[in-house]
Amino acid sequence: MAPIPGSGLAKGLAVTLRTMTKKTVTEQYPDAQPDLPPRTRGVIGLFEENCTVCMLCARECPDWCIYIDSHKETVPAAAPGGRERSRNVLDRFAIDFSLCMYCGICIEVCPFDALFWSPEFEYAETDIRDLTHERDKLREWMWTVPAPPALDPGAEEPKEIVTARKTAEKLAAAAQAERAPSDDPQGEES
Repeated sequence: MAPIPGSGLAKGLAVTLRTMTKKTVTEQYPDAQPDLPPRTRGVIGLFEENCTVCMLCARECPDWCIYIDSHKETVPAAAPGGRERSRNVLDRFAIDFSLCMYCGICIEVCPFDALFWSPEFEYAETDIRDLTHERDKLREWMWTVPAPPALDPGAEEPKEIVTARKTAEKLAAAAQAERAPSDDPQGEES
């Protein structure tokens, strides 16, 4: 059976008419802020206090868009007779978002939880050279990072918490045993 001439045109017009009668779902962005999913990847926020300048994020970045400068500082001995220690001090931490591909490798490799995904997305600039954001701007974005989701109620507890609880219970039992009077009948004199 041969198709009826013009049936494709009729189907196309039917789709157009159905679409024209539906309510629009377009949100007018600057006037209405979008509802973002909880784990939205916007920009990278820096929690500067946790950064030890280990440079793992900069070394692992496939785009080489993270710039870190630091210097060593001598810390006096904590106890008399101890030796002085040296530590790295962060001078500059910048991310060039014109190069960043938002892969999240820097966040995953950070062993000290200094980098986080922030849901901020309004950081457009008129000049591409202004997309390199320094640590003060990255720190501002850190405060927009949402709290981590609650643990699954059916999940098992982390091993660290279980170990800490068992240790606390043993210490409490030992302290209780020391406080309880001895009920040993052989220990009494007859």
